Amino acid sequence: MRPEGYAVESILRVLRQQGLVIAARTYRAWKRPARIAARTVTDALVENKIRDLAWMPNPVTRQVQMTPEGLYGRRKWTALLRRQDGLAGTSRGAVDRAMRTLGLEGIRRAKKLRTTIPDPDGKRAGDLLNRDFTAAAPNRVWVTDFTYVRTWAGFVYVAFIVDVFAQRIIDWHASSSKKVDLVMTPLRIALCQREREGNRVSPGDLIHHSDAGSQGGFNRSSQHLDVGGVRAWPQRTGPRRRATRQRSFVGNGVLTGR
Repeated sequence: MRPEGYAVESILRVLRQQGLVIAARTYRAWKRPARIAARTVTDALVENKIRDLAWMPNPVTRQVQMTPEGLYGRRKWTALLRRQDGLAGTSRGAVDRAMRTLGLEGIRRAKKLRTTIPDPDGKRAGDLLNRDFTAAAPNRVWVTDFTYVRTWAGFVYVAFIVDVFAQRIIDWHASSSKKVDLVMTPLRIALCQREREGNRVSPGDLIHHSDAGSQGGFNRSSQHLDVGGVRAWPQRTGPRRRATRQRSFVGNGVLTGR
């Protein structure tokens, strides 16, 4: 029409007079359709394949459930998709975008935490028990240790104190850090609780057994000798000798006697 002197606007003006309203840009978009990017096509193929592999119907319940592949991360998904027909050139970016769209997130292997780190430069106290984890009466030997618990908000550290004679947790304390207060707080509370009950611990009667580790100021609590008459000491590290008392575990793997 243009070679004959008719512009698009003039033709659409005539059509508008006849009751057919069409915008000029609508006509031009139809005349020159937008080209679909190759990445858009690839992303659609990757997303469809991940959806097919991550969710499958249960043959018994007929309900759609996630497969083990649904827990894959980007690297495993990329390797798996590149083994599929027609997806040998799948990029990591396409996998990232597809996982984000589908709401998938790979399982992360958290690093193993180390709760006891020996201080090579620290002065260690002597072995007061000589591996004899027995007690003739309550409030004579306490053993303590702390462990970690994984939560949605991060790691929580829990310290326990167990009376060897009573075989009972006399106090515990939880904290988000491994500083000295984690192990000193339950000790102070336990001593205060004993005093309120009328069983005050006499100076020098109680041995508080703990590790020789050092986490922040943990070594200070091991050498702190003026806490309500408690003789606190860390065990020696290195090759372990067999304990005369049977080891017991509390909560999430807390070794109460070492």
